[in-house]
Amino acid sequence: MLVSRSAPAQSYVWRNVVMGGGGFVAGLVFHPHETNLVYARTDVGGAYRWSDAGHRWIPITDWISAADNNFMGIESIALDPSDPQRVYLAAGTYRQGGAAILRSDDQGRTFQRTDAPFKMGGNETGRFNGERLAVDPNDGDVLLFGSRHDGLWHSGDRGATWQKVAAFPSVGLASPRPAAANTTSNARPRFGRGFGQQQEAGIVSVVFDAASGPPGQATPKIFAAVSTLETNFFFSADAGATWQAVGNQPVGLRPNHLVLSPDGTFYLTYGKEPGPNSMSDGAVWKFEPKKAEWTNLTPLKPAEDGQTFGYGAVTVDARHPSTVMVTTFAHWHPHDFIYRSTDGGAHWTQLWRDDTEWDHSSAPYTKTRTPHWMGGIALNPFNSDQVLFTTGYGIWSCVNATAADSGRPTRWVFLDDGLEETVPLALISPPVGAHLLSGVGDIDGFRHDDLEISPPAGSFAGPRYGNTEDLAFAWGNPQVMVRSGTTGNQSVRAAYSRDGGANWRELAGEPPAGNGAGAITISADAQTVVWTPRGGEPYITTNWGAGWTVCAGLSTGIRVVADTVNPQKFYAFDARSGDLYASTNGAASFQVAGPVLPAQEDNGYGFGGGATVTPTPGIENDVWLAARAQGLFHSTNGGASFVKLEQVQEAGSLGLGKSAPDKNFPALFLTGRIGDRQALFRSDDAGQSWVRINDDQHQYGYLSHVTGDPRIYGRVYFATGGRGVIYGDLNPGPTGAKN
Repeated sequence: MLVSRSAPAQSYVWRNVVMGGGGFVAGLVFHPHETNLVYARTDVGGAYRWSDAGHRWIPITDWISAADNNFMGIESIALDPSDPQRVYLAAGTYRQGGAAILRSDDQGRTFQRTDAPFKMGGNETGRFNGERLAVDPNDGDVLLFGSRHDGLWHSGDRGATWQKVAAFPSVGLASPRPAAANTTSNARPRFGRGFGQQQEAGIVSVVFDAASGPPGQATPKIFAAVSTLETNFFFSADAGATWQAVGNQPVGLRPNHLVLSPDGTFYLTYGKEPGPNSMSDGAVWKFEPKKAEWTNLTPLKPAEDGQTFGYGAVTVDARHPSTVMVTTFAHWHPHDFIYRSTDGGAHWTQLWRDDTEWDHSSAPYTKTRTPHWMGGIALNPFNSDQVLFTTGYGIWSCVNATAADSGRPTRWVFLDDGLEETVPLALISPPVGAHLLSGVGDIDGFRHDDLEISPPAGSFAGPRYGNTEDLAFAWGNPQVMVRSGTTGNQSVRAAYSRDGGANWRELAGEPPAGNGAGAITISADAQTVVWTPRGGEPYITTNWGAGWTVCAGLSTGIRVVADTVNPQKFYAFDARSGDLYASTNGAASFQVAGPVLPAQEDNGYGFGGGATVTPTPGIENDVWLAARAQGLFHSTNGGASFVKLEQVQEAGSLGLGKSAPDKNFPALFLTGRIGDRQALFRSDDAGQSWVRINDDQHQYGYLSHVTGDPRIYGRVYFATGGRGVIYGDLNPGPTGAKN
């Protein structure tokens, strides 16, 4: 099936809000014969190709739709050594969702898709292991894929069809767990990290030995590593027809990476666990097939170091076959290590020293983060001085790796221009100050005065959270803001700012019930904060957290939002009853304003069962309810009654922005379904008519937290499930112009 590229109803220009990395880059693959052609795969944010001319990463999977959001987790990448135009992606985030082999003959500009008969887990245990997808270097028609649970698979037609290799041993292939709730292919990401973990990762690496056969024929010798503590390394001498275990192999640890040096030597890294959440032991081994000989090359043995850790990745210099580099994994104190050997592992040099230079200029927030989850490392086959390694928040690149060979310090730059992999959890665009503030999973959040650069101050100044889960500002005094989040051992998990998010202070205390984070809002006059901690009831404070009072009339887990005009008015939707609640006394108490929907069970989307209430800026009592599969509803009387917009079949998220030049009502932006088309839409007439504004090439999988800009007509911001924050502006020209 050829992926379509249809045009939108109105032309937009789409860009990332620049943060710089932010998520786990699970693997890197250089093309062996094309200069500076390298691809990166991520666990929830799709795949990228490096543009040497633009000196940035180009996303190649933004065309993935909401229905196929599970394809945004890339399990493996394979390149055809004989054809630099061909790239293959094994796409599937969780085993409960769909999976596909995506194949391109133009370096990822367009793809064809084959739905896979096996499950994948691009965001599951062992997701940095690899590469489990491989192209035969002597016969580009042949591909092999090592699956997690379903064995080894073969394709003889460039990935169009697949057949199981029955002869491969059934070791280390645990059966999948039963599907958990809310795990469909377009389900909301769990902050992008580690859902559905279990120990078994299946066949983690497949390598063809190109030297074993002539070009134009299937390669005879193939090797495959399996993530198991028992016999785990196998080979075939007859192009995969039969398989047997490699003799005298080490056991007791799991292989996670396997590379073949140009001199015919294999190097393998091992961990006790497949990672990335833990790794308590590990090793590095060399296997020389001609001698049938194994050698333990482990630079630093965990048992001798006084702490548990493993080894994450290995790479070989294509120009100098005896030059090998490896990374430790989960070596937390003082940090992970990068080892380099120029004699095939007989001796090692540790590159991460006190005088090692780390250039944080492209993403200042990285100054506060130590590289971790170093699960991928790759030497440039055309430049021995360049080596890249991956982390839980992006890619570091060394510009002078050979300096280590003479004892000199190395220099590393954060090489993430164009690669954005955050999972945003909250977005606000106030009418003054910075145009955008974002709450982000794993790295707190950002104030963006300039959308084109990673903020010079890094993430929020003041209390730091792992996840900032909600943000709000006072419409009558928009420089005053509040945010809630999750943190380590601190008891206070909410903060406020009086300067538009430049600086933050913790609230004096938190409500007596709940376990932190959750939903937060602030009245239009900035005098009342309402906080619903996760698992608790909504509470109010009028003294910045020094005292809290429960909001009467609401049950647990309900998100409260403030009217944008009247500081005494607040709204809340209870999905369990289907009622819209309103308060006219500063959130002290709430009463049912009117029924909206039939009562429903919590569907796993959090507060309000996935329905969101959005008050209209500047108009008292004007309220919108985006209720996902139930559609979009509008009230002009404070929720006493609602009108359903019949043309909207689904309403995932609604945001409001500056009105069109000839209109007096804010523009509406909707991610949802209209006319049986799942897309992003805009309405300039309060929802009477809609135009699609994205196209099939810019779908980004899962979209949420849509908001317009109150100062720029047509501008929209939205969060993705792994591609960061995207913003769109009207394309200058016949269809519109920026204001």
